[in-house]
Amino acid sequence: MMSKHLSNTLTIFFFSLVSISAFGQKKTKSIHTDIQQRTDQIFDSLVKIRRDLHRYPEVGGNEQRTSTKIAQYLTALGLEVKTNIGGYGVVGILKGAKPGKKIAWRADIDAMPSKAPDVVDFRSKHEGVRHICGHDVHTAVALGIANVLTHQKEDLEGTVYFVFQPSEENIKGALAMMDDGLFDIIDPEEMYAMHVTPFPAGTIAAKPEEMFADYKQLNLTFQKTTDNEALIAFTKKQLMSLENVAPESKFWNMQNMGDPEIGVTAPKSIYNNFTTVEKNNYPVTKTENKIVISTFLSFSDKKQRDSAVPKLKTQIGESKYADKFIKAELVNVFPTLDNNEALVNAGLERLSGIYGKNRVLRMYGVVADGRSDDFAFFQPKVPSVYFFMGGSNYEKGIIAQTHSPNFAVDESCIKTGVNLFSSLLVERLNQ
Repeated sequence: MMSKHLSNTLTIFFFSLVSISAFGQKKTKSIHTDIQQRTDQIFDSLVKIRRDLHRYPEVGGNEQRTSTKIAQYLTALGLEVKTNIGGYGVVGILKGAKPGKKIAWRADIDAMPSKAPDVVDFRSKHEGVRHICGHDVHTAVALGIANVLTHQKEDLEGTVYFVFQPSEENIKGALAMMDDGLFDIIDPEEMYAMHVTPFPAGTIAAKPEEMFADYKQLNLTFQKTTDNEALIAFTKKQLMSLENVAPESKFWNMQNMGDPEIGVTAPKSIYNNFTTVEKNNYPVTKTENKIVISTFLSFSDKKQRDSAVPKLKTQIGESKYADKFIKAELVNVFPTLDNNEALVNAGLERLSGIYGKNRVLRMYGVVADGRSDDFAFFQPKVPSVYFFMGGSNYEKGIIAQTHSPNFAVDESCIKTGVNLFSSLLVERLNQ
């Protein structure tokens, strides 16, 4: 999905680094050097964990072996461990040497049904199930962060909660964990998560508010008329009028989302300020007295979303069908990620200062292909940030396009995730 020259040309603008004392600089540098050294020491073991999880993938609701492996690893580190939360969810609690802020890191652990043959040597041993969304990588990264921060325990102020969530793919796990008392067990002031993407390995990216387009079903309800087909044709025309992307636009080639000039990390991104309509998909439901005409819309942001229904109501109100119109409603299809702006800005600023602005990317557009993540259900509870982490190596032909039959990752991204996100949590705890 992403272009091959993205790794060499993506650039972003950053805020100035916060001024700190010379002593503070030395101490901070020492901590992040220790993080990088410890990550190097455990990297091979994390690759082995990832490959083990990849060989034995488990779909949502069946993650028993995965859960057991996670709990054993966290227990061996000396963390307080809670299991069977919302199914096979696991929580590890790491308390620093001093009291302070409480922060949570979430990793999803489930795999997906897939009959396509695996593309790696360490192939899935569970027929019809594969890790083609990268959750084996997410789990390995989170375990690595737990390991690294355990070795920084004496310098940590506060508590880190590691939340290993089941059933993300079927959009059940986050709600199940909350229903099972997750936020009685943990009390975070901030929460973070990440997902592998086709960005180049070695990079991470985020933006305030939406990371994915807000995907909704729109239902328009009318009283039946003497000519329902004419009403349906009229309604389809009004729905299509909401779309503000030209048919010939480069927007429609999803590979352009990685373009350094117009893609999601480009300051002049074309993947913002848009509303699109799912063409040729207009379900019609008829009852004795009513007719409901539906479609599916994608919005880049809240402003686009909130203007859609008022615009339709105005257009219908000025038509001959005004007296037949009953209501218009937007219905959630997927939860919508909504990153906390202050936390995004603070995180990108500090990490770019530590690891370089060529590795820590600010997004200016949203992913426009109708995806999401049920991490969104946690976000109204806790100020939070969801990151993208690059997993592709274009020179080696490795493209981390999730949900695709040829999904693969450059495993160096595990080191990237452990390094950068361990540093992020340390910075937030010891701010």
